[in-house]
Amino acid sequence: MRFKKPLFQEIPAMHALHFRLLIGLTLALPMLATPGIAPAQSSALAATPPSTTTRLPIYRPPMLGAPATRVGGASRGSPDNDGLTLSVLAPESTGLTRRAQPTLYWCSSKSLTTPLEFSLNDDHSIKPLVEMKLNAAQPGIHALHLTYPLKTGVEYQWAIAAVADPNQRAGDLIAGGTIQRVEPTPALAAQLDNASPGEQVLLYAEQGFWYDALAVLSEQIDANPADHHWREQRVALLEQVGLNTVAWQDQKFFASGTKPAYASH
Repeated sequence: MRFKKPLFQEIPAMHALHFRLLIGLTLALPMLATPGIAPAQSSALAATPPSTTTRLPIYRPPMLGAPATRVGGASRGSPDNDGLTLSVLAPESTGLTRRAQPTLYWCSSKSLTTPLEFSLNDDHSIKPLVEMKLNAAQPGIHALHLTYPLKTGVEYQWAIAAVADPNQRAGDLIAGGTIQRVEPTPALAAQLDNASPGEQVLLYAEQGFWYDALAVLSEQIDANPADHHWREQRVALLEQVGLNTVAWQDQKFFASGTKPAYASH
């Protein structure tokens, strides 16, 4: 087995960023040898919108047994970030998207007093493909609308870092995940394009398109804040990939009226 280089390189532009996500990636997704991912036998299109059904999405990873690539961050005694947890809303292994410019979601357990940075890399990049400062975030789930176009079939690593000391980047609090853009088969694409948002969530989740299922749910939550069924579906999706704490925090922040923040790059 060939182990790939660390997910993130040391980056001079980020003051010699001293973090490396030491995760060996084996990216050979068998289904990517074909033009697209064939739709599994599913009754997703028989579903009705979340407001009239209790059916929850079932996420099926595109490759069972794939190595874990998600990294979570918890504060390590920094007085500025004491008790802080950063989480990316990503599956444990690489999640798929059909979108060239997907929306990425992450969560902060508390308000941040230190600078935040976002970075996007692929397996061959030395410097980040995208690198940007984020505004200090309030607690809760946040969205970042990626304007950098993802190439089909390339795995990308993305990360959120809370920078406690710009001169000592080894102390950064980091959360990261991986994403890959894949074109669905024409049959699956036709199903998705003619499906309601509720049906799209079920189809995306069942076919391994994590980021698209999460995006549709989050968009519906924003558009229909009074419809708790959408939030229940997102909670169920998060819990299926081990993000139970994020799911609990999302419900807590929703009850307190905390609004999400958005950024684009």
